[in-house]
Amino acid sequence: MSEAPSEAEAANELMRLARQIAKHDKLYHAQDNPEITDQEYDALTRRNRELEEAFPHLIRPDSPSRKVGHEVAASPLSKVTHEVRMMSLDNAFNREEVEEWTQRVRRYLNIDTDTPIAITAEDKIDGLSCSLRYEKGKLVRAATRGDGQVGEDVTANARHIADIPQELPKGVPDVFEVRGEVYMSKADFAALNAAQEEAGAKLFANPRNAAAGSFRQKDASVTAKRPLKFWAYGWGAASEDPNEREGATQHDMVRMIESWGFPLSPFLKLTDSVDAMIAHYEEIGRQRPGLDYDIDGVVYKVDRLDYQRRLGFVAKAPRWALAHKFPAERAETTLEAIDIQVGRTGKLTPVGRLSPVLVGGVTVTNVTLHNRDEIERLGVRPGDRVVIQRAGDVIPQVVENLTRNDPRDAYAFPDKCPECDSEAVAEEGEVDVRCTGGLICPAQRTQRLEHFVSRKALDIDGFGSKTIAQFFALGWLESPADIFRLRQRREDILALEGWQDKSVDNLLEAVESKRSPDAARLLFGLGIRHIGEVTARDLLKHVHELPTLRVIADKARGGDEDAASELTAIDGIGPSVIAALGDFFHEPHNVTVWEDLLSEVTPPRYEVETLDSPVAGKTVVFTGKLETMSRDEAKAQAERLGAKAAGTVSAKTDLLVAGPGAGSKLKKAETLGIEVIDEAGWADIVKAAG
Repeated sequence: MSEAPSEAEAANELMRLARQIAKHDKLYHAQDNPEITDQEYDALTRRNRELEEAFPHLIRPDSPSRKVGHEVAASPLSKVTHEVRMMSLDNAFNREEVEEWTQRVRRYLNIDTDTPIAITAEDKIDGLSCSLRYEKGKLVRAATRGDGQVGEDVTANARHIADIPQELPKGVPDVFEVRGEVYMSKADFAALNAAQEEAGAKLFANPRNAAAGSFRQKDASVTAKRPLKFWAYGWGAASEDPNEREGATQHDMVRMIESWGFPLSPFLKLTDSVDAMIAHYEEIGRQRPGLDYDIDGVVYKVDRLDYQRRLGFVAKAPRWALAHKFPAERAETTLEAIDIQVGRTGKLTPVGRLSPVLVGGVTVTNVTLHNRDEIERLGVRPGDRVVIQRAGDVIPQVVENLTRNDPRDAYAFPDKCPECDSEAVAEEGEVDVRCTGGLICPAQRTQRLEHFVSRKALDIDGFGSKTIAQFFALGWLESPADIFRLRQRREDILALEGWQDKSVDNLLEAVESKRSPDAARLLFGLGIRHIGEVTARDLLKHVHELPTLRVIADKARGGDEDAASELTAIDGIGPSVIAALGDFFHEPHNVTVWEDLLSEVTPPRYEVETLDSPVAGKTVVFTGKLETMSRDEAKAQAERLGAKAAGTVSAKTDLLVAGPGAGSKLKKAETLGIEVIDEAGWADIVKAAG
């Protein structure tokens, strides 16, 4: 909520949250059939905690913050009362919350920040909690967690899990409860679902549900057929209380349990600082995708058992342990709407508007739907429940439509541009749908104007997207030529908020300095499809002047084979470029814009003076950070030396100029045996050529 709720609002929201959380606890713990993701459940419990911290007098005895799991009254399995309650864990979602926990631990123990506290850290497997009771070394009972106090008797089922010893070595305490997680590997889960599908049986949603459903069976013979595993993380009741041993530690205890034949987490590690804890958390996170079992975080525990005893418990969790959850890599949410954005080249890009959801540590509200074909493939429509994915800085995308079979009409991709109502069509063999309005389309106009003044085009200082949008809205900018008529509006600009004499004069001076622009930059700046900065230079190196280019393009479009041959003879120029040029000059409104612009500017004849140099005729690639020149300046130098500046390293590359921070291109060049020099070496070549 953007504003702090009133006490009445908080009380009502806490009641709603209690009902929601109770419902989802029952679905997850009692029925193994959750309707929401762990991440969505965490969001509910987190909100409940925030409200209770703000209004502690509203905390009810049956608050979700005081409950563990779910009661098992309706379960067909026999009930077991735990001698030592099976607790839950408090969660942290970032470094700051981990630091807050360690600070609380220090305050409770009265330990200063200079004294290290040993903390164990291990991955938190996504399985079903289980307590195994051994008496005189023999397994006598296995129980699920249930509501923490009363669980289900699954002793017969546990006897079919190979990781669970039926007997312990001699010398163990007379009574000892080993606690851990029953789980299913990803590979075994996939094989089980394949068998279920072949048999026409219900498929399991994920490995955790499969493990829980397989373990909580009244008929243990069903469990016997399922590939379940177990690993230990702690203990419960014991006839010899390890907490009373001087110097006893969590780490030593679980290693002792391991020596009895129980698997432990392979990532169990002792740490002594927040930095070390976070480093281990991040390392486990890096390895997480390759693990054959699901984990959802890392569990930290104070290592010394006497410290654990002093710290004690809150309502449902120990103060001495914390679960540091991983950001969700995937999440479920609702696709509320599909909007169509029109790009600079006229491409219609569908964007999904989502109910906000946290994925990969970021709140996501929009998702790319790529194109018309992707929408058809996913079958998405507004109102659908979707699974989205985000990894690192990758743009979020929809990976699954959970409600595609719901009886609703398919989404109709527009055949008209939403900005100018021009026809929107896909060229033969292409998936992208584009507006045919060109420079009359408002969406394309503003973005094309931004492109026109950008660094790689005319490079006019002082023009940002906000300025262009403002001037466009005022009717001052509709085409590139209007930029060069802004000097007539000096007083109008000065009257706008935020503009001063100096800023206006700087802008107009920057515009005037481009009255004789580089012809290749001007051509690139027009945003003609398929005409990138390299293609623009290649064309102008051959035809030299823009009016000549138009004549040749018109002839080629009209079927003049000589004109078409003249263009295709240029290295890198193919049918798509020729067609794009012909289409551009065929549209009357584009011709009007073209002629209007050339009435304001006079590009000089395009000539690339080449010098005799060691790199003439060779292909050069620049990589890393160039410290004495920009990448564009470096490419221009290469062209002046008669070399071709390429963007990628291949077998055709002759020379790589590598600045600081060079990465994959440098490695590839070394692998291919390509000559590599630094920026100083390149400067020597340029200087020698004069």
